Amino acid sequence: MEILAFGVQADEQPLIEKAFEGHHDVRCLSVFLDEDTAPIAAGYETVSTSVNCSLDHRVLQTLAVGGTRMIAQRSTGFNNIDLEVAERLGLTVARVSSYSPYSVAEFAWTLAMAVNRRIVRASNRTRDFDFRLDGLMGRDLHGRTVGVLGTGKIGEAFTRIAHGFGMNLLGWDVAENPACVELGMKYVEKERLLAEADLISLHVPLLPATRHLIDADALKAMKDDAILVNSSRGGLIDTEALVTELRAGRFTGVGLDVYEAEAGLFFLDKSLEVVEDDTLARLVTFPNVVVTSHQAYYTTDAVGQIIDTTVQNVLDHTAGRRSENVLVPRSAS
Repeated sequence: MEILAFGVQADEQPLIEKAFEGHHDVRCLSVFLDEDTAPIAAGYETVSTSVNCSLDHRVLQTLAVGGTRMIAQRSTGFNNIDLEVAERLGLTVARVSSYSPYSVAEFAWTLAMAVNRRIVRASNRTRDFDFRLDGLMGRDLHGRTVGVLGTGKIGEAFTRIAHGFGMNLLGWDVAENPACVELGMKYVEKERLLAEADLISLHVPLLPATRHLIDADALKAMKDDAILVNSSRGGLIDTEALVTELRAGRFTGVGLDVYEAEAGLFFLDKSLEVVEDDTLARLVTFPNVVVTSHQAYYTTDAVGQIIDTTVQNVLDHTAGRRSENVLVPRSAS
């Protein structure tokens, strides 16, 4: 069987090809799966997708008509897939339920430190041999308060690093993580966390209930000099409301590895084009904002685990086995 993999980065391709070697043939494409590219999958029983692929009802219908029976998503998130339609069409959908939480947690801290200590501005200056310190003053994080929204595996890893910095720990989640409590984390209501935290980091999945978790009211509740980091999903933040607050001169820094309208932009070279997204264009102009292109997971450790799990998901499907990674069908057949 030959598998068609969409949205494959250049660094990933040799890893994917090697992982499938001896099991199945795989054809890697850099283009993302969407309504325009879905016809390419005709004749492929299994397709593998990345988080920025679009699998709405039209795409899923095209895949099903073309003979696709299994979708192997190379990510933990699956908000880009219409699961109800997939199940109705008889498609099996599997994801990577977990991979190195340290990859994302460490990158979230990279963003936090970059905006706190003005690393991007300092680097740009020294490239021009400008070695002034004006405007580069940061602050110690030791003794300050961090608020972690979402304390699963990644949130826990982020919290452990915060504990190492000697910070006061506030958490918010539907359930307390005993490991975080042992580190000294105090679970509080979201409103209190927003009001007291000097640094806020988001580590919750994007669900209908969490969309725009950080909305205009939440942003106004934060300290004027707070640092906000999002390495989870762009839709957790109301970006237009964030831009409004930034225009008012609020926040020490904002580090974003994700953006709610990133599909069609992130992972692509748009440097020679006019980007029509006015919100993103304005966002990247703020000197206290760092935007990266959804790369928090992008380490050899995490990507290797993602690919290995994807291969196993495909092998389980072909052998008729079911694992915890299967999203649909929702019950064993």
